Formats: sequence, structure tokens, C-alpha cells
Amino acid sequence: MRVLFAGTPAVAVPSLDALVQAGFDVVAVLTRPDAPVGRKRVLTPSPVAARAAELGIEIIHAARVDDAVTATIAAVSPDVAAIVAYGGLIPRAALDVPRHGWINLHFSLLPAWRGAAPVQRAVMAGDDITGAVTFLLEEGLDTGPVFGTLTEGVGPEDTAGVLLERLSHSGAVLLAQTLSAVEAGKAVAQPQQGQVSLAPKLTIDDGRIDWSQPALAIGRRARGVTPEPGAWTSLDSQRVKLEPVRLRPDVGHLGPGALELDGKSVLVGTGSHAVELTRIQPSGKKMMAAADWARGMASPESVVFE
Repeated sequence: MRVLFAGTPAVAVPSLDALVQAGFDVVAVLTRPDAPVGRKRVLTPSPVAARAAELGIEIIHAARVDDAVTATIAAVSPDVAAIVAYGGLIPRAALDVPRHGWINLHFSLLPAWRGAAPVQRAVMAGDDITGAVTFLLEEGLDTGPVFGTLTEGVGPEDTAGVLLERLSHSGAVLLAQTLSAVEAGKAVAQPQQGQVSLAPKLTIDDGRIDWSQPALAIGRRARGVTPEPGAWTSLDSQRVKLEPVRLRPDVGHLGPGALELDGKSVLVGTGSHAVELTRIQPSGKKMMAAADWARGMASPESVVFE
């Protein structure tokens, strides 16, 4: 079966590899154009483009799927399109090109967390269980009928990045299995059932820590925005980046945002009990151990995060 693969970030690469290893004829890869990376803003291929080049697969670069891109897709005559985090909408004309349609691997248990940031939103919401599904792509936002499902537990220390890495590999297996069922004529898609929730793309503001919130909510937020866009707070009107914090229910005397150095532990008050900072990146400096940062201050216990 001839497959068009659409994807852009690193989490889509395991799916591309799984389809190739399963013996599918991946005739082309659709991915977003090269983007500037790093401080020097060097134009760099997407992880999917880089892997496709290694595999010798034709690459279609497109920031959006317009009529010209649709014609290019039609020219490679795919029987089915597999899409994993491509990063753009697929219009009706393109959806109609493959005879088996477009099959999307989405990292949530639809209809929960429809949108661009399902794993991040699940962690921030404190979900205990998440997963991935394959579904038939429609013009609506992640509304299509579901072919297959897998579940994954969310650990108390899981960041969005760690959880997404796990799902990218288990989801790749699910995607290959779904395409095999489609090829064999055995795939049956079922309408989505359950409570709908939305997972819009994260912004910088989503990473800001509100110290008046309970510690549990702060911990979930910090893990949900790691690695991107990252957790942060303000000190003297300067942004300070934070890695995920540890909960310290044994410390309850600190006010929201108030800092205390307790041996090697840097504690910060919240709306409930304290949290312990792990690593911190002050403005203009590198990420460092929180204890090293605090010991370098003249009076750490006078600090109050904004």
C-alpha cells in the first residue's frame, strides 16, 4: 500500500520508522519548511524531513496545504495518508486524494483533549490515564471516527516531554497496526464517545507560575509545560525559568512566592504547602541547581517571587 506520511517534530519520527519497517511503500513525506534554530537562527530541516532524507524518501515541504501542494500529493498517488503532528490543517480537496483517506495518530483518548497540545493539557489537568488513538481525519478539529486506542498511565513525576516520548513509540506501533488493518480491509472506525475537552496550543503565558495556587496545581503546570514553553516566574521584574518542582507537604509556613533555603533545599511557598525548586535559570544565565543559585544570593530569604 502506497503511503504519504505527514509529520514535522521529533515525536513523529518513530511513526515514520514504524511504517517503513512494517513494509509499507512510503512514497513521500509532507513536512513543514526548514525553520531557524538556536541563537544563530540557522535554517534547519524538521526532524521528520531529516529522517526522510536518510531513508531516501521524497520530501514535500509546505507550511500549508494549498492547491499546488494538493496537486503534488495527488501526483505521488497515495492509497492512504498517515499524519502525526504535521502542524497544519488539511483541506477537503487534499483529504479526498487518498482512497483510504488520512489516518491521524493523536496523543489523547479522544474526544478528550482535541487540539494541538493534548499531552501537555492532560498533565496540567492531573489526568491519571491518557493514551493515543488513530482516527479518520475530517475537516473538524479531531472529530473523526476512531480505529484504534491505547492507554498510558501518567506518573507523578512525568513531564509532558517524557510522556510524549513514550506515547510516540507506542503510538507508532498502533499506527502501523491500523494501516495494516486498512490494507487488509478489516479496519472499522467507530464514532467518538464521551466528554469533549479542548487542548489549544500552549503559549508563554501558560508557563507562568501563580504562587497563590495550591502546590499540586503548580507542580502539574510545571510538568505540563516542560520542556516547552517552560515554567517561569518573575523576580525583580525579570523572568526566571524553572524546571519541575517537588511537592513539600511537610512545609506549610511560607507565604505564596516566599523563598527559604533549608540546607540544600530551596523552598517556595504556595497557596497550600511549599514546593522545592530543582533547577533554575535566572535572566541572562545558564540553568543551574536551585541550591547553588540561592547560596549565591546575599539574602535568599528576603526573596519573594512575583
